[in-house]
Amino acid sequence: MNLLDTSAVIDRIRDGRATPGAISAMTLVEILRGVKAEKRAEIKELIEQTYPVFNLSNDVILTYCELYDGVKKKGEQLPDADLLIAATAMANGLRLETADQDFNRLKPYGLRLSD
Repeated sequence: MNLLDTSAVIDRIRDGRATPGAISAMTLVEILRGVKAEKRAEIKELIEQTYPVFNLSNDVILTYCELYDGVKKKGEQLPDADLLIAATAMANGLRLETADQDFNRLKPYGLRLSD
């Protein structure tokens, strides 16, 4: 099973595909913030029925901090949302499925991307 980032979930929704995978709580937040308020509860329930959601565990938080320190030390920046999604994949031993090339910058820290 892969962890799907926001772009991968949106691609599946647009294509009408529901292939196996899981998502991070951050991905759920990113999707729902773009949904009209009156539809959020319905869409949230549908997504949660389709994909297991990994919450921000202690391991995810500590992995996020390591990633943040690493990119900061190099003088780089990545959005916190991306770092949390990557940390979720890493802390749970999952590959990340994404169309976002910025995640390639986290491979030296141990992030595994799906093919």
